[in-house]
Amino acid sequence: MPRTPRNAPTRQIPPRVGAPTQRTAAVVSRPPPSKRSPRVAKPQPQPKPQRRSWLRSIVKWGILLAVWGAVAVTVMVLWFARDLPRPESALDAVRRPSLTLQDRSGQIFATFGDVVGDSLQLPDMPAALPAALVAVEDRRFWQHPGIDPVGLARAAYVNITHGRVVQGGSTLTQQVAKTLFLTNARTVRRKVQELLLTLWLERSFSKREILEIYLNRVYLGSGAWGVDAASRMYFGVSARKDNLWQSAMLAGLPRAPSRMNPRTNPAGAIARAKEVLAAMADTGAITPAQAQAAIASIALPPNPTISPGWFADWVAEQATTLLPPNADATVRTTLDRTIQETAEVKLAALLDGPGAVAGVTQGAVVVLDPATGAIRAMVGGRDYRTSLYNRAVLSRRQPGSAFKPFVWLAALEHGARPDDTVVDEPVRIGNWSPSNFERRFQGEVSLEDALAESINTVSVRLLLQNGGPKAIAATAARLGIADKLPNDASLALGTGEVGLLELTSAYATFFNGGRRITPYAIEAAPHPAPAKAIDPDIAAMMARMMTAVVSRGTGKAAAIPGRAVAGKTGTTSDYRDAWFIGWIEGAMIGIWLGNDDNHPMKSVLGGGLPAKLFHDIAVTIR
Repeated sequence: MPRTPRNAPTRQIPPRVGAPTQRTAAVVSRPPPSKRSPRVAKPQPQPKPQRRSWLRSIVKWGILLAVWGAVAVTVMVLWFARDLPRPESALDAVRRPSLTLQDRSGQIFATFGDVVGDSLQLPDMPAALPAALVAVEDRRFWQHPGIDPVGLARAAYVNITHGRVVQGGSTLTQQVAKTLFLTNARTVRRKVQELLLTLWLERSFSKREILEIYLNRVYLGSGAWGVDAASRMYFGVSARKDNLWQSAMLAGLPRAPSRMNPRTNPAGAIARAKEVLAAMADTGAITPAQAQAAIASIALPPNPTISPGWFADWVAEQATTLLPPNADATVRTTLDRTIQETAEVKLAALLDGPGAVAGVTQGAVVVLDPATGAIRAMVGGRDYRTSLYNRAVLSRRQPGSAFKPFVWLAALEHGARPDDTVVDEPVRIGNWSPSNFERRFQGEVSLEDALAESINTVSVRLLLQNGGPKAIAATAARLGIADKLPNDASLALGTGEVGLLELTSAYATFFNGGRRITPYAIEAAPHPAPAKAIDPDIAAMMARMMTAVVSRGTGKAAAIPGRAVAGKTGTTSDYRDAWFIGWIEGAMIGIWLGNDDNHPMKSVLGGGLPAKLFHDIAVTIR
């Protein structure tokens, strides 16, 4: 068979039909088939490459996620911590300076700012106090590391089953972190910062120290911070001496200090104390018998029957300019608690009784010492809780005939005397002609009788005869009336607006020998000494004529048998304002009744309800 040259092209052989197609164009030689088929080996299981690849991917991505997660957490912590308060300043108390007000006998009646007591350690306190707090606020306090997963889970379960937030999961350490550093804002940022500070506190302080910080810093209502301040405020004793029920009551306050404190809600405070005592018995801190005995012995001291809020606010405003800044202060005031209580009770009774029938909704009372100007009582309205507006100091109303003594004073200073006569007859100034209340004229009448009966025409005539409205306004200013008064003859009828406090203090000049006083309320504060404003003899004449107002004139309702009483009534047009400013030995008492919206009352005269209120207050003053 002829040989095929090495480089000769091979002939392409078309494949058989149905035979597998070869990728190469060259002829592939196959070994001849054996006559006996070879034994086929059983295939062995091979590792699955896809499974190994899947596991490697999980590990790889797990590592990547862990790394990037750690980076993300670090960045997040740094971001949340960028304005975190400096923990080292935790024990530096940051609070508003406190102002404590005492009455003239030294009893506390009001506080402002943040009141703190002594800083106590656990051995200084009765054992029941920290035990009560732990029982009701954080039973696992001594075991958890600052954050209590068990407590969180329990609170979540309780809240879910009740369908509302019933229980919180914050630990005492978390509450310390929030109290010392943070606000009550419900934000993720604040919560993360709270957790960071909680961990810092647990690392930096012992459990006992954290509990002491809490008990000395927690807010317990009425401006009291810490258990010692609260115990002194509510029970009148240091927290060192608290008994079991007092300890339980204090421990129950942090949840709602303003709503459940013994001053504002005695019943709520007692109910909460019972809950705390039950929790203490449940945890074994006390026995059930001890809890029942403590409940039976609860006896809160009576709340003060007075609420001199208007007086306290007025004093606090003045004290800011007299006391050193950023320092706690205790101030002795001129307040007489007995007179204050009387004024509050009598005004409330009048407004709830005959005042309600007569359409009177508001009133104000001022009581002061005419010799010095010391304010003994100040009632600025019907109810301080519903209206902080001080009508005794801030309100400006027309005094009506209560302004007339300044007109009579000007007449006396120009030479007139109480027994001199003046004509009561019509007087006309342009288109204006004042009329008397009784719509009649008496002819000649003495100055004393004219003031006693509050005759309008005489008042206008005296104003015109003694310098006119400017001169009368100057006379009133000399005695302490600082408000701008109208420059026309209607001033004689009290059309200018004045305040109750300034009008009452101006009247004092007539009863202290002619000296102008400046009303004050802080005993130790410097205040102007009484200064001569009018001649003592003229002051005595004025006092004599105003005694006639009460004995036989428009102010008869103010009379007190067997005691010298003097004063002047005032009523404005349409019965919008009713006044009585009066004197009884040792006290000037100013009364105003009316309505805030200037709505007319029902025929209320100064010689009616105001004079009766004066009588009811004055009869108690000795």
